[in-house]
Amino acid sequence: MSARSASQRPPLPPFTHETAVQKVRLAEDAWNSGDPEKVSLAYTVDSHWRNRSEFVNGRQDIVAFLRRKWTKELDYRLIKELWAFEGNRIAVRFAYECHDDSGNWFRSYGNENWEFDENGLMRLRLASINDLPIKERGDGAAVCVQSVMEGNGDDSFPKRSNIGEDRVCGSR
Repeated sequence: MSARSASQRPPLPPFTHETAVQKVRLAEDAWNSGDPEKVSLAYTVDSHWRNRSEFVNGRQDIVAFLRRKWTKELDYRLIKELWAFEGNRIAVRFAYECHDDSGNWFRSYGNENWEFDENGLMRLRLASINDLPIKERGDGAAVCVQSVMEGNGDDSFPKRSNIGEDRVCGSR
């Protein structure tokens, strides 16, 4: 295997609808692994992020950022949905749920703009995110995003179009 092919992360740009969806699903799976090192390999060595108001530069900073994130955001569960794509760019919308060490649950909604290099590595990630506490109803059931807690099997992808709609999920 050549050094060039070893550093490629298919699918490669320019993206088709099928390959853009595949790229989104690969990112979703990696982030749901909770493994900062694994996630960081999808980015260029000098990748630039804006995550909320924080700026992250390079793989080492990405790993440090994700370690901090997942130390605070416990039982993290994410879904992503392709919003748009063209050439070497993809836009996604997403929702995730997690709780803090006191058991308070939160839901975050957002949008990301991604730009990839010719090897399929993400060189730019711009994320805008809004957080909401998850409130319980009187019967102890929490309102949550359908399919965030249902897993991310292939048959659940169409449900992602419900991102942003509240559903009752059962007790916490």
